[in-house]
Amino acid sequence: MTEAELYRELGELTKNKDRWEADIPYVSSLLSMDSVKIRAKALWLLGEMGLKYPESVSGSVPAIAAFCDSTEPLLRERAINALGRIGRGSYVLVEPYWADLFRFAADGEAKVRLSFIWASENIASNTPDPYGKYMPVFEKLLLDEDDRVRMEAPEIFRVLGKRRPEFVRPYIDLLRSISETDSNRVVRIHCFGAIRAAAGVN
Repeated sequence: MTEAELYRELGELTKNKDRWEADIPYVSSLLSMDSVKIRAKALWLLGEMGLKYPESVSGSVPAIAAFCDSTEPLLRERAINALGRIGRGSYVLVEPYWADLFRFAADGEAKVRLSFIWASENIASNTPDPYGKYMPVFEKLLLDEDDRVRMEAPEIFRVLGKRRPEFVRPYIDLLRSISETDSNRVVRIHCFGAIRAAAGVN
């Protein structure tokens, strides 16, 4: 099967959720492929499968986490995303790798930093408490040089603001300042949304 054919097959599997649990071993086997494109797609799909069937994907979590050390930014990005989705389904499965994810807040690739925030939002949705001591990491990301990162960074404050507003309250003044001054309209809107979440306003 060519790379293009295999990629199309994974695309079809993505749509066919009834097959997901049974096909987790097959998709996991694709992590050893030479193709970066196929491995990236497999990582993404395993993340989605892991959200729906976390226990069934548990045996693949170490292999997924290993891609966090890849020199290929796309694979780091997808591995972090996958751990975030799996961690949303079951924090216990990703807990051994959780603290290590914070190094990606300073990754040289903006898309990887963005994936770190997105994964954190996923995990914090159901397991917010571990994030209390790590809020300064997200504070720095509010001031990131990349627009896409700055657009996403307030969203972790919004997620946590709904669940643990005490984590976000020390940053309200900064969020308010950014909501009034950032050059990017989406950043301003998302900061305002985080303030409202921490205040209990829907």
